[in-house]
Amino acid sequence: MRPEKTDYLIVGAGIIGLTLARQLLEKFPGKRVVLLEKEPDVARHSSGRNSGVLHAGFYYTANSLKARFTREGNAAMKRYCRENGLPLNECGKVVVAADEGELPALYELERRGKANGVDVRLITEAELAAIEPNARTFRQALHSPTTATVDPALVCASLKETLLKAGARFLFSEGYARPGARLGEGNTVITSKGRVIEAGRIINAAGLYADKIARDFGYSKNYTIIPFKGIYLKYSGGAMPVKTNVYPVPNLKNPFLGVHYTVTADNHVKIGPTAIPAFWRENYEGLQNFRAGELAEVLSREAQLFLLDAFGFRGLAFEEMRKYYKPFFVGLGRRLVKDMDAAGFTDWTRPGIRAQLLNKETLELVQDFVIEGDKQSTHILNAVSPAFTGSFPFTKWIIDEYLS
Repeated sequence: MRPEKTDYLIVGAGIIGLTLARQLLEKFPGKRVVLLEKEPDVARHSSGRNSGVLHAGFYYTANSLKARFTREGNAAMKRYCRENGLPLNECGKVVVAADEGELPALYELERRGKANGVDVRLITEAELAAIEPNARTFRQALHSPTTATVDPALVCASLKETLLKAGARFLFSEGYARPGARLGEGNTVITSKGRVIEAGRIINAAGLYADKIARDFGYSKNYTIIPFKGIYLKYSGGAMPVKTNVYPVPNLKNPFLGVHYTVTADNHVKIGPTAIPAFWRENYEGLQNFRAGELAEVLSREAQLFLLDAFGFRGLAFEEMRKYYKPFFVGLGRRLVKDMDAAGFTDWTRPGIRAQLLNKETLELVQDFVIEGDKQSTHILNAVSPAFTGSFPFTKWIIDEYLS
């Protein structure tokens, strides 16, 4: 079969693929950009199922890519929403401490935020009461006024329309199948429909399957993706329990932020998420998207982590499984506030899956973004939170470092 040709082939039409395509067309007008997406539309996985929080950038160590792109990305995403008339809730955020033992980690978050140039400050209990009367803390809290929320699905839909007008081509319901190098010379991919595409550059932004695709090109040798399921409980009661995002002090040894209150772009409140180890990569509900091979692969890896208790996986797994019991889950949210209408949290939201990269050699969860590649292919392996927030500067950096 004679290959179709393009300058850039992007595998995956989530937020990273979409912002990459937008900035490629802006930097290289006239170039051909094709986005290959196995689903019938954009953002059907992590990008369309995340919390919508635009993080400020104080969780991350100053030498990390996450720190580099989150603060700038927060401003860039807000600007995009304003320019395109998309919902934006600039409700801010507070991080509260449960007891004296959590204060050192709270101070570390402030130190990181200041090092990253983020507008963040420690506040007293009285100052917290003025910002969020229902939040509860021990002596001090951390205030982040630049944290906001957006509707991620609407952002991605807007980017899709922008790209279509700019001349990008989407191949929906058509996924990556395998590399096509054995067909002859050229940088080629064969799609799930048998189409052969030859590209000047292949860019792997496939999220949950990025590691598998990367291995087809000789990359991701030391990494594999471990899926974690995130679910929220939405509040459907009377008066809103909080008007700003309220977070606990996280365990800085892992990338999860704990059960917290999120005020959405349309001004609803939800608590969550879970970080439950999933059994296969798209293990959203029931046997949906079940793959026996993935089940065996993921369970084998999770059994290894459990037996060795790598990064405290055993305790994490037990704690997360308990969150399926709604009273326990709601109880975690109760710790953060003075008053809570537990009965008002009624509806589980649509689950999302975090495509968390694991280093197979050290058995550690990778905290930062990871990119590998060469002049023919580029592989974005760990585009987890806050990748949505940092997507515009992150993908601009990828273009400058890997695609120019």
